[in-house]
Amino acid sequence: MTIAPARPAATPPGAAHPAAPGPRAWFVLGMLCFVYVLNFLDRQLLSILAKPIRDELGLTHGQIGLISGLYFAVFYCVIAVPVAWFADRTNRVKVLSFACALWSAATAACGVAATYPQLAAARMTVGVGEAGGVPPSYAIISDYFRPGTRGTALGLYNLGPPLGNALGVAFGASVAAAYSWRDAFIAVGAIGVVTAVIVWSTVREPRRGGLDAAPHGADPSAQPAKAPFLGTCRMFFTRPVLLLVSLATAANQFITYAAGNFATLFLMEEKGMTLDEIAIWYALLILVSMGGGIFLAGRLVDRLAPRDKRAYALIPAMGLAIAIPFFIGFIWSPRWELAMAMLILPFGLNYFYLSPAVALVQEEVRPNERVLSGALLLLVMNLVGLGLGPTYLGAASDWFRAAGHQNSLQLAFYTLVPFYFVAIVLFLALARAIGRDDASTVSPS
Repeated sequence: MTIAPARPAATPPGAAHPAAPGPRAWFVLGMLCFVYVLNFLDRQLLSILAKPIRDELGLTHGQIGLISGLYFAVFYCVIAVPVAWFADRTNRVKVLSFACALWSAATAACGVAATYPQLAAARMTVGVGEAGGVPPSYAIISDYFRPGTRGTALGLYNLGPPLGNALGVAFGASVAAAYSWRDAFIAVGAIGVVTAVIVWSTVREPRRGGLDAAPHGADPSAQPAKAPFLGTCRMFFTRPVLLLVSLATAANQFITYAAGNFATLFLMEEKGMTLDEIAIWYALLILVSMGGGIFLAGRLVDRLAPRDKRAYALIPAMGLAIAIPFFIGFIWSPRWELAMAMLILPFGLNYFYLSPAVALVQEEVRPNERVLSGALLLLVMNLVGLGLGPTYLGAASDWFRAAGHQNSLQLAFYTLVPFYFVAIVLFLALARAIGRDDASTVSPS
């Protein structure tokens, strides 16, 4: 009999269906989701207000791409790993609260930056703070929600990006149009500091693995042993399923971050939208389309994965395949009204990867490896997606402009289409790896 790596059971012993989460779990989920909204709002505010910032500070598309992409991602991704290792050994709620206070203060500092280097330094500090936001939250949610309900819970939690994006567009663009882009950064930063204090005071640290089935013969009340840092990293990068889910989501995020970080600039510079129109229509599109895609993917994976675990990979692959022609239509559209209509499906389907990927990683590893494993997933996803996606698109636009093309950003957007096929191939490889992994746990050899 081939022996597979140990994993938590899919449901607690003796339970045909997972028990419904209690009020405390929903309260915690709501608080963590709000923190994630602020996390993403602070992260995306720069790209949302790229036009007025670029006009005042005289920046190029390449410089915007660097501070919204590579400069931010290097600090965000690298710091996330030691922070996650620390959080796996300490109080995850306190780590999250401190991180929220730090990135919020740094966001306010962006609003007083007078030069490009000052703005870049503030953005890097935002990245340092946000490194302690998402991985601890994944693990906290997994200890408040049983297996079988985590896809939905993480799907709701992952509404943070569309909600943060939508609020950032609506609030940031409105404030910038009425006052200044600087006021938007300062106001959002102040809200975040207050939120950090509330989380510290109201959210309780759950017992690690308390809702997972204990291994046979183990004491269910015992706290899991602390997982070794290097051992967890080695486990993560040598398990084909975990490595492939990281690479597939990285390729997916290359598209989402590149397109998302330049979408408002593209719509304003080449499609004719104003800040006031951005504040209404683009905000609604993000909220409905991106939010709907993330939540729907979480529901689909909870429904389909118990029957066929390959759904974790096939759901995002199918979403990307359907999105391709509509994404091309968005780039081609001569007016913003048609461009926005064409963007509805891609903005939802492009995010079909998020909830399945996070749920798969949290289910595949032991409870005491969840924070670090979540951080390692984000490390690969964000170094490639957040770090290289916007950086690449900004540099491509500058290259096309230097070659004499006036519609340089449109041409740069077209070059994102091949990355859809790269991501689809990687998700199909992940589906195959999941199938082999599952077969090895039951097939005699």
